[in-house]
Amino acid sequence: MPYSIQLIRKNDQITNEWSGGLTTQLAIYPEDADYAKRNFTWRISSAIVEVEESVFTPLPDIQRLLMVIDGELTLKHEGHHQVHLQPYEQDRFCGGWTTRSLGKVRDFNLMLAEGCDGELEAIAIERGDLHVIDSPNNSDGRQITEAFFCNHGPIHLSIDSQEVIEVEEGDLILINRERLEPSISIKLFNKSEVEANVIRARVIFDK
Repeated sequence: MPYSIQLIRKNDQITNEWSGGLTTQLAIYPEDADYAKRNFTWRISSAIVEVEESVFTPLPDIQRLLMVIDGELTLKHEGHHQVHLQPYEQDRFCGGWTTRSLGKVRDFNLMLAEGCDGELEAIAIERGDLHVIDSPNNSDGRQITEAFFCNHGPIHLSIDSQEVIEVEEGDLILINRERLEPSISIKLFNKSEVEANVIRARVIFDK
C-alpha cells in the first residue's frame, strides 16, 4: 500500500492540566518526541481554555496554526496582528511571538518545526453525504501526513474505495504517505442522523 494508517482513539489520548485549563496531545512526530523538550517535527493537540485571559507559552522557531472549535477567541500578537476567531476560523502565527488570548474556548492546534509546512481545514458533512479528498503526492519527495480529527461524528473513512474505518467522535486518524508514492482518494461518509464535523490537518515534512 502507498500509505500506512494509525487510528488514535479518544480513550488513548493523554490529557494534562496547564495554567489555563486542559490540553490533550492527539499526535506527535516522531512518536518518541517530547513536547517539553521541543524536539518534535510536528504536533497536533486540542486544548480547553478555562480562563478569560492568558499568555501563550513561547515556542521559538515553531509555526502555529490554531482553529477554534467551541466559543470565541481574540488573539493579540504583540507587534504583529490581532484577530477574532469564531468556531472553525483559524490563525497562523509564530510561536516565538508574544501572544495574548482573550476568551474561554476549545481549540485545535497544529505546531510545525522549522522546515515543516502544513494547513488546517474544517469539513462539515451533512447526514448521508460524502466528502471526497484527492490527496496528491508531493513532487519534491517529502513525507505527507493527512490527519482527520472527528470533532462531531461518527464518520466512516475509506481510502481508494478499499479500506473502511469507523472514526468515533474525539478520535484522530493519521494517514502517512511515503515519498513520491501515488495520489490517493480519501472519502468521508456521514452515516449518522446529524451533521458531522471533521478537522483535517495536512503536514508536509522531511522524514
